[in-house]
Amino acid sequence: MMEYILPPLGEPEEKFMLLAIEQAMLSALEGEVPVGAVVVKDGEIISTGRNRRETGRNALAHAEMEAIDGACKALGGWRLWQCELYVTLEPCPMCAGAIINSRLRRVVFGAFDKKAGSCGSVVNLFDLPYNHRPEVVSGFMGEECGGLLTGFFREMRNRRKDGNHRKEGTS
Repeated sequence: MMEYILPPLGEPEEKFMLLAIEQAMLSALEGEVPVGAVVVKDGEIISTGRNRRETGRNALAHAEMEAIDGACKALGGWRLWQCELYVTLEPCPMCAGAIINSRLRRVVFGAFDKKAGSCGSVVNLFDLPYNHRPEVVSGFMGEECGGLLTGFFREMRNRRKDGNHRKEGTS
């Protein structure tokens, strides 16, 4: 298993993760699972993304995918080897694949995903012999990121108990 060394993280990284958290909060306000992402190059924010699967009725509308797509458009190419991704939740298999294929240099994620996390929780796709392996920093601001998810799902359960939930596929 590949080991990841936690590089020194400081104020710029906190700023980027706080922006990802802000994106996650916007998702929650839209009734989406609160996940946010930010792509950064040379300390500059290139793109942001948030979860919009329910709103867009699209399985591909993950925060990471939106942020990667926006970065490719902003930079005019698919190779993001000089970029970093900050995301509030550990990437799933699809997003980990997009990270590999876009050649992102580094991934910093907050909360671990014990059900679908593909950067160490369920599986680590970056340990496989693909042509690219990004650096990974896991659990950065994990309490803040995890708290968003915990609060969101607690509220959903409470709404279901009260009978105030939206059925799948309805507005």
